[in-house]
Amino acid sequence: MIKGVIKQHKTAPQSALISKLNPIIRGWSNYYSGVVSMETFSKLDNIIWQMLRAWTISRCGKASYEKLGNYFHKGTVKLSHGKERQESWLFKTKDGLQLWKHNWTQIVRHTLIRPDATLYDGNWTYWATRKGQAIDTPNRVAKLLKKQKGRCSWCGQYFAPSDLVEVDHIIPRNHGGKDEYKNLQLLHRHCHDDKTAFDNANAVSLTMEQSD
Repeated sequence: MIKGVIKQHKTAPQSALISKLNPIIRGWSNYYSGVVSMETFSKLDNIIWQMLRAWTISRCGKASYEKLGNYFHKGTVKLSHGKERQESWLFKTKDGLQLWKHNWTQIVRHTLIRPDATLYDGNWTYWATRKGQAIDTPNRVAKLLKKQKGRCSWCGQYFAPSDLVEVDHIIPRNHGGKDEYKNLQLLHRHCHDDKTAFDNANAVSLTMEQSD
């Protein structure tokens, strides 16, 4: 498919070719991100580089670093999961539109369900951590469990089905914290008590400093 698109856009502007290829590359990469390796993605990117180099030569004549430099650039890219990486080549227009690479897609492996697990086994911490939802578990709690990968944000230990858990405001509401998802975390009840005591002690200390 990619080879055909490049051939169809033999005389098209670079931006038009990139706009056509990006949805194809992104879609394919996302679809297969759980079953392929980064090595496979890198091989595909190398094949595409060769095809794009041929596309460039067909427009400019015999390849030279100067001519290729109008289409290919070195640079740093920021990936969707926040990491940055140096790239030896970017197929990129002068105004910043660039071709997506397969190996920029994060590999996410599918975790098999435990053989002994069922939705009705009462192990709400397992299902909430896995799916972000569980029977008889509040949505907010289940989503936080999944976000925290089943661990208490205070002590770092995994939650057990028998544990008492509570939703905590990272920045306490009486200190200006908001009741929104990014300011919430899930803690063991005893960890929540410790964290509240810590917050109160800090508030007292700050008040004393301001009064001096």
